[in-house]
This record gives sequence, C-alpha cells and structure tokens, in this order.
Amino acid sequence: MKMETEKTIVVDNYHGTKVKDPFRWLEDANSSDTKKWTEQQQEKTRTYINAIPQREALKERLTNRWNYEKYFIPQKKGKYYYYHKNNGLQNQPVFYRSKSLSDSLQEIVINPNKLNPEGTTALTNITFNKDGNLMAYAISENGSDWQEFKIRNMDTGIDYPEKISWCKFSTIAWLENGSGFYYSRFPEPGSVAPEDESNYNRLYFHTLNTPQSEDKLVHERTDDKELAFNATLSDDYCFLILESWKGTENVSRLYYRPIDSEIEFIPLAIEEDAYYSFLGNVNNVFYVYTNKDAPNGKIIAIDVENPEKEQWKEIIPEHQDVMYITKMTGDYFAISYMRHASHHLNLFSLEGALIKTIELPNMITITDISTNKKQQEIFISYSSYLSPATIVRYDIKTGDLDTIFASQKGLDSSLFETTQVFYPSTDGTKIPMFITHKKGIELSGNHPVLLHGYGGFNISLTPTYSASNATFIEDGGIFAVANIRGGGEYGEAWHQAGTFNRKQQVFDDFIAAGEWLIQHDYTNPSKLAIIGGSNGGLLVSACMNQRPELFAAIICQVPVIDMLRYQHFTVGRFWTSEFGNADKNTEHFKAIYAYSPLHNITKQRYPATLVTTADSDDRVVPLHSYKYVATLQEAQEGEAPILLRIEKDAGHGLGKPIVKIIEEHTDMYTFLYKCLKLFK
Repeated sequence: MKMETEKTIVVDNYHGTKVKDPFRWLEDANSSDTKKWTEQQQEKTRTYINAIPQREALKERLTNRWNYEKYFIPQKKGKYYYYHKNNGLQNQPVFYRSKSLSDSLQEIVINPNKLNPEGTTALTNITFNKDGNLMAYAISENGSDWQEFKIRNMDTGIDYPEKISWCKFSTIAWLENGSGFYYSRFPEPGSVAPEDESNYNRLYFHTLNTPQSEDKLVHERTDDKELAFNATLSDDYCFLILESWKGTENVSRLYYRPIDSEIEFIPLAIEEDAYYSFLGNVNNVFYVYTNKDAPNGKIIAIDVENPEKEQWKEIIPEHQDVMYITKMTGDYFAISYMRHASHHLNLFSLEGALIKTIELPNMITITDISTNKKQQEIFISYSSYLSPATIVRYDIKTGDLDTIFASQKGLDSSLFETTQVFYPSTDGTKIPMFITHKKGIELSGNHPVLLHGYGGFNISLTPTYSASNATFIEDGGIFAVANIRGGGEYGEAWHQAGTFNRKQQVFDDFIAAGEWLIQHDYTNPSKLAIIGGSNGGLLVSACMNQRPELFAAIICQVPVIDMLRYQHFTVGRFWTSEFGNADKNTEHFKAIYAYSPLHNITKQRYPATLVTTADSDDRVVPLHSYKYVATLQEAQEGEAPILLRIEKDAGHGLGKPIVKIIEEHTDMYTFLYKCLKLFK
C-alpha cells in the first residue's frame, strides 16, 4: 500500500533554473511532523520484513557466520604486544596486551563492551608514547565521528583525570619524554555558529595531567576556516611535522619546525598541487610519499637543509601499480602495491632498491601493516572474498614469514572461487570486476547476483571478506564487485575520471557491469540486485533512476542523495572537491542536476528498494534518505516496495556493534533473498 506524505513546496532558484523541493520539511529531524513520518516508515518496513517467514532462520545463519574470532594487527610498544580481538559476537573488539604473541595469558587493557551495555561505545584511536608506558585512546559514542581522548598510565592501569574533547580524526603526536602531545580539535560547541562547528580546526599541545582548558594553541588559520591539521613527530623526535588539507580533496600541504623551537612552521610542500605525507626521517632527510607528477604515487627525499624542489630526490619512482600503504621501518620501506584492485607487498632499501617481494596469496587486500624497528619485524593483515583477516609476521633479518592468526570460518577454496574479468564501459575503457561464486556453476542466465560498487573519493574496492556475503554465496548467489572510475584502483587519474562533470561516467561504468553480467549469462534483470553505501548509495540510486528495468532490487545504505543541498549539512561542504557546488557554479549545477538522485525521480515502475540510514549519522545526515524515500514512494507506479530502515543510536558505520550489524544485515538480506526468490 502506498504511503502518502504531506508536501510543503519550497522552490529554489539555481542560476535561473527553479527547482522544487517538496520535502524540505523532512530536513528538520526534531520536528513532530518528521518524527511522526519516520515512525510510520519504520512501522511499514518492520511490517514488511517481519512478515517474511524465513527471516529468523536467516538471522540464525548470519549470526553463526559472524561468530568467529577476529584478530586485528598487533603493534609492539615497550615490553608488550597490543592488539584488538573479538571472540566472535562481542559488540566491540577488546583491546589486549601480552609479552609474546604465543602467550596464552592475554591481559585485557580496555573492554569497551563494559563501558556501555548497548555496545555503542567504540575505541577509535590508540597512540602510545615512545616508551609505551603512556597511552592516549579515543572514545566514540553511537557511531559519531566525534571523539573524546583519555590518557592511561600503562604501568598502573589508571587514567589521568583530563579528557580531550571536540576532536575528529585527530592524530596524537607524543613528545619523546612523554610529558605531553600535539593534537587537533574543533571549536567548543556554542563558541561559533552551528554551521562552523566542523570548521576552524586548530593544532594544540596538551601537557599531561592538566585540564584541556590550559592546552596551548600551536597553529591556526583564521583566514581559511576549512583547513584541518594533523601533527607528527619525526623518527628522531627532532622535528614537528604539520600536515594540512581541506575536506576530502586528495591534496595536502606539509610544514615542519624544530621540536625545541616555537618559530612559525617552515613550508616544505605548500603549493596545493598534490598529496604529501611524511613517512620518516634520517637526520635532516625527510622521506615523503607524494602523487606530485605521479598519479600512482612515489617516494621522495627532501633534505631540509636544501628544501628547494629542484633538490628533491626521487627514491622510489612511480610504478604502473598504485602505492597503497607505505611504511618506513628503520632502513626499509614496506610498500603494498595495488595491481588491478588487489595487493602485493614489496620491501625496499632507503636508497630505493627492491629487496624482496613478500610472498602472499593472490587476490587479497592488505588491510594494515605494522612495523617494529627494534624487533626488525613487520606484521601484515590481509583478507580476501573467501577468507577473513589473516595476520602474518615477516622477520626482516631472516626473511621468515610466519602466520600469527588465520580464521577457519571463511568459504572453502576447494568449493568456491573468485575470478576477475575486464568488461568494456560505454567509452570502451576496460573496467575490472571481481566475481565470487561456487565452483563449477553453469552460466544459465538465472543466478541471483548482488553487484556492489562505490566509485568516488579515491576509495578502492578490493577483496574483503563479509560473513553476510559469504552466506549469500553459500546459498547459490553470485557476489560481484565493479571497480568503476572515481575510485583509486588505478591511481589519482582513475579517481579524477569520475569527479565533477565526469560523474555520469561512474554510473555508466556500473550500469555496464550489470549489462555484462546479463549478456554473459550470469543472471537476468529479475535476479540482479545492486548495493552501495554512502557515495555508493548515490551510485546505486542514480543508476536505478536511469535504468530501473535493469534491476530487481536495490539496497541503498546511508546514501548521499540531495546533490543540490548536500554541502549545507555537517561536513558535506568538504565534498565539493569531488562533486562540485551547485550553489556557486553554473556548470557544476548543470552536471549535478542531471544525475542527482533526488531530482531525477519520475512516475514509473521502480524495482524493490531498501534505503538504510541512522539517526546519529553526523557524516551523511539521514535527511538524504528521508527525502529520497518520500519522493520515490510518491512516484512509484509499480507494486515493488520502497522501504526505509532507520537504525537508532548509530552513525555512518564507525564502531557499530555486532548486534546492530547482524540485525541490519538480517533485514537487508531477508529483503534481498525475497526479491531474488532465493528462499527455498
């Protein structure tokens, strides 16, 4: 039954074009009308999904799939190895330490599950001082990007009294003697206009065992309120490194100054022409990752005694593969490269000579690298579509590679496989796509397929295990991932090919993936579903608008939908470097208006659609989902459901507890199985 939604028409004028916004009132999340509407939507969704008799059985299977030990990459600090571990169904992973990784006596450092019985308190950042006897750790509540830092004495296990508030994605840079650290934060709420609470980022120094009110302001740029800052100490603790950037643009600036000085920061790379990241130093020589004149990345050396660009030395030049993770450890660089959207790992000398390619499986994602100079060891965490995270230790001295942890809960590689194809997009460009399924399937054109994509912000979709997708594959489904333009799979050039007025190419790439799967008899439109979150939610909603007949179902998670107004909410203004700004630029408006999911809905038959959002999402605010669902429900001329699922006390995904993940995935995959007729 179609749910009618009250409309109050608002009309905006964009460079002479009048655009109606009938559901503007849904932008006010606190109004009684919005609350009543969301309650009605929740009831409608629950009624639909709860009526599917197989839901509880599927939930039980998903719960079993999620119930496996999950280890996270260790780091050595002082006498201990520190690591996160989830025993299986704990809402949040627990932070442990032990003197040996083979030691069965694991000491719990922090168990966030005891901080909040609802499981919505997460540890989101942990940084130790040089000696490992002091630890700063960040707490995030209800999935918020906002963090509060606390400080713990690791010898006594007791926290210091102060709390560091109003932080978001801040690094912690400890002084060598542990007397304090540098960090960045935003203004205290109420001290600036509400729209500026995520502007005016500043760098501060905090002295241990003092209140935050006494922290010393180190750097600010009142002339450019959108700049954000992070601080790093050089390997020898002789220099303070300052990195600044705006929003999500793949451009940064680099400064430094001697640690014992309070002079103005000295410019190192400030022309806003590329991305620069400090890796480490040997005396006055700084090693820096950059994509300056190298879209796939390179490493350069800058002597701060002779910092002119003409004196910069190329250490590891750009390669046909994309530099993904770069770590400097002692006399070596450990670099994971991405080739056709999967990873391999190389070890280089500081002079740039290739020492070794560390032998790892094919078609994997290296999710993290942890280095230890004293022990001369490198920890590597990797996963695939078939297997959860595996953690290995590489001994630089001996060349030995030992497995520290490997889960047995993945898909059996003798029964399932991942293949990669390269399909042509509309302009002839070959796009890679991973396809995971049971071995020996017959291409009958009738398999249920779930196609995933993202296509933005230089983010790459590489092989990653999902317990829910594994269940889908085990039940005969095919999971496909299209590495479309806008991502970083082939470096910055691939990213830029899907930005601004080139965004339509991203949608064309994704639609072409669906068409290829149909043409090659993997599936047909009645069995093809698409899924994407955040920018990927923009992707799947735009593609559904443009080709509704191609898909049977759409799962659209925490999506960016109102492309004319996204910049007005929370951190949305930082995305203008990706999409453009319809308010300020006529050409941007024309390009955005042509694809904006909210503004390209017409009365027709749409496939079954499930839109998910969260009431505490302070990155992509839920109003996007609200307005989209209201508009889509009114336009729907078919019988397929248009549903909205709202998660309570959750954000964009950060720190979401397992119990909420399983409930959400149960609803999503129950919806998917019903739409694709996968229930027996």
